[in-house]
Amino acid sequence: MGSRRIWEVDLLRAIAIILMATFHTVFDLNEFVGIDIDYLSGFWYWEGKVSALTFIFLAGLSSGFSKNPAKRGLKVLAFAMIITLATYLFYREQYIRFGILHFLGTSMILFPLLKKMNNILLFISAIVIALGAIPINNTLVDTGLLIPFGIMYRGFTTLDYYPLSPYLSMFILGILAYKIYYYKKQSLFKFSYENDYISMISKNSLAIYLIHQPIIIAVIYLTKFLINR
Repeated sequence: MGSRRIWEVDLLRAIAIILMATFHTVFDLNEFVGIDIDYLSGFWYWEGKVSALTFIFLAGLSSGFSKNPAKRGLKVLAFAMIITLATYLFYREQYIRFGILHFLGTSMILFPLLKKMNNILLFISAIVIALGAIPINNTLVDTGLLIPFGIMYRGFTTLDYYPLSPYLSMFILGILAYKIYYYKKQSLFKFSYENDYISMISKNSLAIYLIHQPIIIAVIYLTKFLINR
């Protein structure tokens, strides 16, 4: 994006980060403190989904601003592999095999190919991928090789799962937003709401994603320790 930021993109990403941190706090309080908060349905489930879908949409849009989205995708995948290793060591049976970072990294690598498609074909592809998820995600196989595509094996469990079907459809909608509206790298609005703090959060969204969970967990355990002294 260069030195000139697009304020509404930064604002949406900052909001998504706040929603994500809030959801993970709820998750951690449930898992590590035993507070009965249902994050698998209802308000908290959808709060987390809105955060993730916003990130995915903005990743598709912002890939158009990147000089080398495929290289950035490889970087994100490298961090995703670290998360896979860490969750395998601590959670084992529920370790993350294709979470949101795996998805985003893969999608960024696919971006140059997707961008070359015409807009109508892109839109049709997004619809087909979204609707195709209904039968695909209900299919069970005896191998884990198809997990990235939304096809699970029997007994599959994981802490975080964002397969290409259906979530690539949201990434494609982000690409369409870039190709139709944001290719000039300018805000859609005549007014501006630039804010240094919001821009800082947006620019460092990947770093925040990587460190926020350990920080939240550390604060929870420190609080428990102080209360129980």
